[in-house]
Amino acid sequence: MKTNYFLSILMVALLVIGCTPKTAEKTTVAAPEVDKNIVIVDEGNCVKWTGKSFQSEALENHVLYRQELEQKNYASAYSYWRKVFDKAPAADGQRDYQYTDGVKIYKGLLETEKDEAKKEGYIKEIFTLYDRGLECFPAKASMYKSLKAYDLFYTYPGRVDDNEVFQLFKDVVDLKGKDSPAYVINPFTSLLVNGLLDEKIQMSEAQRYTGKIIEAIAEATKKYKATNDPKWKSAGWDVVEGYAPARLEQLEGMEGFYDCTYFKNKYFSEYEGNKSDCDVVRSIRGKLNWAKCSPSDPQLAMVNATYDTNCKKVIDPKTNPGIPLCRTYLEDGNYSKAISCYEEKADVMTDNNKKAQYYLTIAKIYYGELKKYSSARKYARKAIQARSNWGEPYILIGKLYASSGALCGPGTGFDSQIVTWPAIDKWNKAKSVDPSVAAKANKLIRQYQKYMPSKGDIFQKLLKEGDTFKVACWIQETTTVRAAK
Repeated sequence: MKTNYFLSILMVALLVIGCTPKTAEKTTVAAPEVDKNIVIVDEGNCVKWTGKSFQSEALENHVLYRQELEQKNYASAYSYWRKVFDKAPAADGQRDYQYTDGVKIYKGLLETEKDEAKKEGYIKEIFTLYDRGLECFPAKASMYKSLKAYDLFYTYPGRVDDNEVFQLFKDVVDLKGKDSPAYVINPFTSLLVNGLLDEKIQMSEAQRYTGKIIEAIAEATKKYKATNDPKWKSAGWDVVEGYAPARLEQLEGMEGFYDCTYFKNKYFSEYEGNKSDCDVVRSIRGKLNWAKCSPSDPQLAMVNATYDTNCKKVIDPKTNPGIPLCRTYLEDGNYSKAISCYEEKADVMTDNNKKAQYYLTIAKIYYGELKKYSSARKYARKAIQARSNWGEPYILIGKLYASSGALCGPGTGFDSQIVTWPAIDKWNKAKSVDPSVAAKANKLIRQYQKYMPSKGDIFQKLLKEGDTFKVACWIQETTTVRAAK
């Protein structure tokens, strides 16, 4: 009678949400060996307990493992979970969480496991569970593929080729579209940009999925950020906002990647708010021309009118015979010709101040227009070689570093914040060699000091303030550990 009563309670626990299962005796079980010979009592990988002779036993073990898992007693949870999963991996066919729970259990066991062979076995089982969950619950394909891709990218990187991970994320984005989950966007963006720049992904494919990423961020912004919905942060969209747009912005320097509409949507409002600032007018005009906007485009026509009336500089060919009109190339958005033009002038220039100015102009084109930071630094350093007591090249290099949070990390957190250290180093150097830029340098230092890692983050990384630290990524500079102020 006691057994029948207990099993009745278990049945109710599974059918009534919120019921508390019978308390299991807490036991400590040594982490088991991975079972390579899972016994299935029915054909196929998706056996259910419904109507089976072992249904009562499976129900009991199901409830007990979930209780132990909730308490993070992973070894004990494994003992019960293994018993029910071996016989009825698909539970009653109405719930799939024995697969995702199994992943949680294996990850819990990995936290304390020391044996490398066992650890490798657990990891393999995790990915087997994702595949089997997908097989048995195809309606949840996007979930299983996204979890598998996420773990391949972040938790256990290097197990497969990046292209395989990219394909998994791509499948998810195809399935979910503008409702793609936040945790998919950043790794997918990273793989897309890197794959395109490494010529492993065709431009047409990258363009298509960039559009999908932008659409998903816009949808989340409308649904959550614009309405002050807590899900904006709880789901991780604030982290996405700090990373994906900056990575996708890198592709603006790839000619033909973004169309005229993209550049107008992103930059025209800047022109509208700064019509009297000729630097802004020239920059926006160059960008719209770079995007191959039609001369008859109304917005480009407005920018051209302002440029012609207030900002166009006429170069007298009589006083400048034979000198290429580098500035015209730049303002017309012909950046490759502008760079070649300025470099030709710099290479033959004997006046070091002018030589430095030409090199710095090239650096600014690479930074502001083409988003190629390494090339920008190269020419900023050439400017320093030509004019060592000039602070502006150091100011620019500092900006390059400060803008690299999304290139060298996830956009937030320690790996993204440490770029502020070499950035501030450059701004301090700028004012030390050139007092005329001190005010500009100090403003930037004050602005970015608050973005340095916190004391707690530094401590967690087993560092202390004053330590020497090398920032990796494309920066590759040795700096000093400092905490946010």
